[in-house]
Amino acid sequence: MFYFSIPLGKFVRRVSRLRGGGSALPGLVVEKIDPGFMRRTLSTLPHGVAVVSGTNGKTTTTKMVVELLESQGLKVFTNRTGSNFTRGVAAALLGEVDWRGRLDADVAVLELDEAHAVHFVNQVPPRYSLLLNVLRDQLDRFGEIDKTAQLLQHIASKTTGTVVLNREDPRVARIAESLTGPDVLYFGLDDSLLSTFPNDDELRAAPGSPVPPAPPKPHADVVLRRVGAADADFEYDGVTATTEMKLRGVYNIFNAAAALTLARAIAVRDSVPGKTVLADNDGLMKALSQVAPAFGRGESLVVDGLPLDLVLVKNPSGFRLGLKSFPAAGYATMIAINDNYADGRDMSWLWDVEFDTLRTEGVDQLSGSRAYDMALRLQYDDVAIGAVDTEIAPALAAFIRGARDKPKRIFCTYTAMLAIRRELSKITTVEVVS
Repeated sequence: MFYFSIPLGKFVRRVSRLRGGGSALPGLVVEKIDPGFMRRTLSTLPHGVAVVSGTNGKTTTTKMVVELLESQGLKVFTNRTGSNFTRGVAAALLGEVDWRGRLDADVAVLELDEAHAVHFVNQVPPRYSLLLNVLRDQLDRFGEIDKTAQLLQHIASKTTGTVVLNREDPRVARIAESLTGPDVLYFGLDDSLLSTFPNDDELRAAPGSPVPPAPPKPHADVVLRRVGAADADFEYDGVTATTEMKLRGVYNIFNAAAALTLARAIAVRDSVPGKTVLADNDGLMKALSQVAPAFGRGESLVVDGLPLDLVLVKNPSGFRLGLKSFPAAGYATMIAINDNYADGRDMSWLWDVEFDTLRTEGVDQLSGSRAYDMALRLQYDDVAIGAVDTEIAPALAAFIRGARDKPKRIFCTYTAMLAIRRELSKITTVEVVS
């Protein structure tokens, strides 16, 4: 059947891109005129839909799952722009379907914002869901973290096949207690790594406060055993495999365990009636070793012949892990903090991050709409500041000029990262994400 919404949506998408508009506008249009578009299109996929959600790590984890499944010979549809609202998924679909609305894919792997995922799964029940973590983030949107946990629980309840949960996050692990239909798998950490990934309760606990005994842990399908400078050890099926990693940042490596768990679940398929064909684990590990960072998530560009790293930060846990994963020694540092809707308007979480690791080198440049809030926070940690400019373009230009002979690193919130990538695209090669 021919649907008028398809050519209209494609036309809006083309006009929007020519005008430099946002990637989600065509999706908003097609949602209004054809509410059944996503369900109708995605219901035809042989392996169904997998939803990836949680506070931190959605974009990079989704990218890993996609590349792992492609290594198994599956055609994967995904919302690659990182526009993780339902309209972003609809817009991405418009770019992939033909004029009759047919999608050439075996499975869809979709990154979805926690709140918008609830709306999505009400329309399109996923066969798989991967729930990463629950941390304080965008308090103006989500309120307290128990509300975020409820959103993730709703996603799990709508999942028809397999739910993958973070064993080390108690609010995520507890979701299993409420499930009766789907299978449950876990990903987890070696005990030696637990202190690197504190949950939200541990982040807020006073130093020296008693730690309640942890309940027994369920078996994890994939366990991250070790993180090295350029490799990592993962245990699955009773064996430990070592693989090189292009991804940087300990949080990305933990998310790789999550991606492996979901990919292994999807890639197990019945190719012959009554005979289960297991995932090619060697192929999965080889593919994992080749995954590069998602845009802005530890992405490394080249400016003046030296690396410039972009590190997305949007909550206290992510900023802490970013500072730990990307040491300041030898680098010029810039921090750009915006408070637009996509960043979260409440920036009080900056006071929950310790910036003492920046004390020796200082911060060369602060920018973004909340640059002066960031400056005040750094002063309390005795971190020297070079310059403050709320306008990102001139601040970035000054940062690059002033640190021409040093590698550079920029910690930035989401909309600041987008603005910085646009400016950098004028002077160096920046991957176009469309």
